[in-house]
Amino acid sequence: MDFKIGAIDTCKPINGDIANVPTNKAVTIQNSTIPFNSPDSTLGRHLARRLVQIGVTDVFSVPGDFNLTLLDHLIAEPELNLIGCCNELNAGYAADGYARARGIGACVVTFTVGGLSIVNAIAGAYSENLPLICIVGGPNSNDYGTNRILHHTIGLHDFSQELRCFQTVTCYQAVLNNLDDAHELIDTAISTSLKESKPVYISVGCNLPGIPHPTFSREPVPFSLSPRSSNMMGLEAAVEAAAEFLNKAVKPVLVGGQNMRVAKACDAFVELADSCGYAVAVMPAAKGLVPEHHPHFLGTYWGAVSTAFCAEIVESADAYLFAGPIFNDYSSVGYSLLLKKEKAIIVQPDRVTIGNGPAFGCVLMRDFLSALAKRLKHNPTSYENYHRIYVPDGLPLKCEPKEALRVNVLFQHIQNMLTGESAVIAETGDSWFNCQKLKLPQGCGYEFQMQYGSIGWSVGATLGYAQAAPEKRVIACIGDGSFQVTAQDISTMLRCGQRTIIFLINNGGYTIEVEIHDGPYNVIKNWNYTGLVDAIHNGEGKCWTTKVYCEEELVEAIETANGAKKDCLCFIEVIVHKDDTSKELLEWGSRVSAANSRPPNPQ
Repeated sequence: MDFKIGAIDTCKPINGDIANVPTNKAVTIQNSTIPFNSPDSTLGRHLARRLVQIGVTDVFSVPGDFNLTLLDHLIAEPELNLIGCCNELNAGYAADGYARARGIGACVVTFTVGGLSIVNAIAGAYSENLPLICIVGGPNSNDYGTNRILHHTIGLHDFSQELRCFQTVTCYQAVLNNLDDAHELIDTAISTSLKESKPVYISVGCNLPGIPHPTFSREPVPFSLSPRSSNMMGLEAAVEAAAEFLNKAVKPVLVGGQNMRVAKACDAFVELADSCGYAVAVMPAAKGLVPEHHPHFLGTYWGAVSTAFCAEIVESADAYLFAGPIFNDYSSVGYSLLLKKEKAIIVQPDRVTIGNGPAFGCVLMRDFLSALAKRLKHNPTSYENYHRIYVPDGLPLKCEPKEALRVNVLFQHIQNMLTGESAVIAETGDSWFNCQKLKLPQGCGYEFQMQYGSIGWSVGATLGYAQAAPEKRVIACIGDGSFQVTAQDISTMLRCGQRTIIFLINNGGYTIEVEIHDGPYNVIKNWNYTGLVDAIHNGEGKCWTTKVYCEEELVEAIETANGAKKDCLCFIEVIVHKDDTSKELLEWGSRVSAANSRPPNPQ
């Protein structure tokens, strides 16, 4: 049975508008005809309406001569807000953050110089399974096949370099150089992004957006995507085998992984956890996908740097079910996890593997977890074992008056700031580890980019996330090295009137790299970060900045950010010692370093 995009389940919805069109609008759209030769019967209008239909109300862009006409048509759409970014990389990161909150994002740049600038951000979205529409203003349609050399290219007669670059980081590519098939290509690209949960690439000839064409003479009918379904025989066999495997275990556990998001299986995972009574943990990139107020929640399973007592329970279990894991060198702490394949059930979005034995394909994760919940015996042994050995977290040593601020004290205060109306963005670096230890209240959002790990991601992602979820107060934790990569789009946050709180952790360099392999290249030029943001502010918009050196100043800054400046963008520069890192980073860095420095295998 077909259903509209709005019916598609999603993990961590911020609001009810994810990839959705309200029913009353859908009816209006289906019954509306636009006269041919009307300014509305154009490619540009169709693309704009399609974006609105799937839940995109903000598009992040950088203008260039090949996309200017297209931008005119996007601006003309009353339900679409065009947000100009300072550079293409940040526009891509913003679309990434927007997709995390809203379910899909979109960005528009110009040909090649813009496209190749944004491709790094698109690769990150691809690695994180985020639906994202990357639109590029392309050459005039008459230039294809003419052997001409165009500006904004590398000077060859063949100007397909951009397309070839995007082919490896998008799941579909559409090059629109004539109007006859443009309608079909646009709709195929957008629907493919939604179905595959990956970015797509759409190149639009710069002379095409404003030309009326009969294929656009009707208001676009809302998408209807056929839901994927499990092979019922395979599902039953997988559930039977898994139930037998787990029901004979003494102390089984559940561990959630990041692929639960793309599988839209978060609710099914919680249903299973409620039913079976096992201890529940998440892998680091799945933080925020499982409610941390769940009665059997242990914390983050991350090998040697796990939440206290979590690894001991998971690795001593006689059976573990991992839902949507990615075991890379970072999540496995340099391949040092103490897990045994024969004890594991690995559930991926459409496949189940049980121990060393059978594997079942065409079985959807959410179907499998829901069905398994009805077949497992209630067994709280693993959680009871955890409860016996658990010792509550200690508190950081109390600071002396005016003592230099320590990072663990900073995050103690950030913990106290969190509510269900907050969202945390953690930049690549030591913030990964410090934010991982935060206990998220019900409804609190959490995002970081672990698979791709591109430093600087968080500035653009914070812009996009805050724009997609204005009801949330975003708290971004960003290191100074990462901030230097993408700092410009603080400007765009101010233009959009966002009220994010940014903690800029100034410790003088690339701390995460120091703990993997130190060298003089990890030391950066110190900036006056509050002075920079003040200069960007330039009296336009609501902005407040401060530097803090000690706990007393931090407490005062947080009170101001949550009080008198609660409607402002608040930028708090936190000065800490260059060697002040979490113990988890020290352990993780040494193990990743060992993995990186393995000698070549003998030939």
